[in-house]
Amino acid sequence: MKVYNYTDLSKSKIEELCSRQIEDDKLVEERVADIIKTVKNDGDKALFNFAKVFDKVELEKLYLDAEELKSIASTIPADAKKAIETAYQNIKTFHQSQLKTEDKIETMPGVVCWREARAIEKVGLYIPGGTAVLPSTFLMLATPAIIAGCKEIVVCSPPQSDGKTNCYLAYCAVFLGIERIYLIGGAQAVAAMAFGTETVPQVYKIFGPGNRYVTTAKTMVQNKVAIDMPAGPSEVLVIADETANPSFVAADLLAQAEHGTDSQSILVSTSNEIIEKTLLEIENQLSILQRKEIAAKAIENSYAILVDNLTEAMDYSNEYAPEHLILATENFESLIPLIINAGSVFLGNLTPESAGDYASGTNHTLPTSGFAKAYSGVSTDAFLKKITFQHLSSNGLKNIGATVETLAASEGLEAHKNAITIRLK
Repeated sequence: MKVYNYTDLSKSKIEELCSRQIEDDKLVEERVADIIKTVKNDGDKALFNFAKVFDKVELEKLYLDAEELKSIASTIPADAKKAIETAYQNIKTFHQSQLKTEDKIETMPGVVCWREARAIEKVGLYIPGGTAVLPSTFLMLATPAIIAGCKEIVVCSPPQSDGKTNCYLAYCAVFLGIERIYLIGGAQAVAAMAFGTETVPQVYKIFGPGNRYVTTAKTMVQNKVAIDMPAGPSEVLVIADETANPSFVAADLLAQAEHGTDSQSILVSTSNEIIEKTLLEIENQLSILQRKEIAAKAIENSYAILVDNLTEAMDYSNEYAPEHLILATENFESLIPLIINAGSVFLGNLTPESAGDYASGTNHTLPTSGFAKAYSGVSTDAFLKKITFQHLSSNGLKNIGATVETLAASEGLEAHKNAITIRLK
């Protein structure tokens, strides 16, 4: 992990450090475009072929039905079952609280306006596979979709080597009342949900994190379907001062690094001693990790920055716009108003990112790659659309009429003006 001094960094160097661009991005785009085109043209046939090529499995069918899921789910360990149910309750409680009924507003006498929420009818949820299968993501996406009232929830996840899914995803499906998991991964899953195939229903919006191929596919199908956000390789930025615990900080950085070799773990600290102790702790903790090769590669591509004070640390964090921001300091309260760009924030030395990843209740599907400057993480709102309503009484028509007529006339839209005039007469 490289160490930089913030005062030595030029603007261009800061931009470079905050960039998540990778050299072969164009190659990824070309491959994804080809996958999307193939799925669009060949449907199920393409999905069976891609399973053989990418997942090294020959599927007999593209999904697991309710009975198969129930059978697989029955093998889940008791402690995992309990953990999933506890996490679900917290996620449900937090996301249920986001349902709000808005008041009707009288903008002028006789003119009443309001908004009402309606669920997006058909949504697609992508649950990553690859080096780690994520039942937590299943909970994070399906729970708010159910709370919102989405009528059709299509779930895609890559098949295992046995052509099935694991007991954790199967149990989530059974527990949540979802009767199918489509055994499709990567860009081909995104394409299948965007365009539909003989087996996979077409959806109106696609949710879920994934690797660069999944993220690129989501951005490419936006002319056909909505997406939650561009969510690529995961990342964390830890701000630590002299009150931080280096072993805790190292554990947080490694927790992020084990996601994948392209994950980023950034440390910004006011203390050179904390940086040095954290780097030593990373070495010690890395050696005993099961996914140490993956984590080590991610750490190698990450860095630490020494800053003069916490205000400088926040300046850098806001420029980087991290998916996860950890404030490893006893002084976190004073920093909260300074946070402008971040996906989800973890406050104090006893709040690891893992809590939000699994069970605190907040959603872990968050904007990466600097998109936290403009995007929010997934919430119940993400599965809803807001429809505006307005009603004019006869008094309201008289009060607003002249304003609309004048504005319509100024734009040369006579029919617009007449729609008011004819009613006033």
